[in-house]
Amino acid sequence: MDSTTEADYPGDYNDVLKELEIHSVDLPAGHCRHAACVITVIFNVIIFLLGTIGNGAVIWIAGFKMKKSVNTTWYLSLALSDFIFCSTLPFIISRLVTDTWIFGLFMCKFTSFVTTLNMYSSIFILVIISVDRCITVKFPVWAQNQRTVKKASAVIVMAWFVSVLLSIPSAKFRDITKNSTTVICYGNYEHHHTTVVFLRFTFGFLIPLLAISTCYSILICKLKANQMSKSTKPYKIMTVLITTFFVCWLPFHIVSIIELEQKEHDPVFNTAVQVTAALATANSFINPFLYAFMAKDMKKKCYSFLSKIESAIDEETRSAFQRTSITNSVDNRVSTVV
Repeated sequence: MDSTTEADYPGDYNDVLKELEIHSVDLPAGHCRHAACVITVIFNVIIFLLGTIGNGAVIWIAGFKMKKSVNTTWYLSLALSDFIFCSTLPFIISRLVTDTWIFGLFMCKFTSFVTTLNMYSSIFILVIISVDRCITVKFPVWAQNQRTVKKASAVIVMAWFVSVLLSIPSAKFRDITKNSTTVICYGNYEHHHTTVVFLRFTFGFLIPLLAISTCYSILICKLKANQMSKSTKPYKIMTVLITTFFVCWLPFHIVSIIELEQKEHDPVFNTAVQVTAALATANSFINPFLYAFMAKDMKKKCYSFLSKIESAIDEETRSAFQRTSITNSVDNRVSTVV
């Protein structure tokens, strides 16, 4: 390893430390020995194990076991996003344990890219699901004729394409630097840090929040007025999924914005960044368990975890058909009277 000093870093050394992104903030001397680092490693290991197993189960059930539908397309894509991210966590865990980055520049850029891609793709899919629910309730007859798996797949592909484009800056401005003992994978934003942070906040949080809030306002008003759905369980599942996403990611965005004003290397603030980053990461393994615990058969202990996930996803499909059938029945009666 080449020998370098603090003067060899691109820009001021403290600026380099301050600009380190998610999972690459705290740089203690030596290996992972202090309590905060040990807890972070354990937390990431748990997320990796539960996230890969849970999301893998959803991918298997929604992708291979269940009949293809619009709803399974949504949840399959959401699980795939979380699974890809969780599969990169061993690289992060290794960095925390060894206190150095040993995987080279490409993986430094790739892990940052995947993290941002997971954020964008997850929230975009949640927006798509919210719009789909709104359209299904507001225009049930049209939805029955136009909601197809082929069109849903096209929408998902478009969402992933936009997510990839928005995630490119996370890879572009990622870099590694060396000293005599360690290699650091960090965000070398130069003069673009503010732009990247506000791009992330605007498209990864603010606009989706407004879109989802609008959809749910319309949805709630329509359901209360017509009482079209006998079961509110699908909406509870979606409400919890969306609430969980925002609870997990909002602190990260807030800290990222505050970080723009940080002039000095502050260990306390770095701890806050680590905590909010870990909370954001946790969102990737929570969704499969929400499917399981909010299914109708939650209290029946004899059912397996996989059955609960399938029940939760399948309930979405049944609910959509019930709403459409009710509306068609009403329309037919009105037509007969007229």
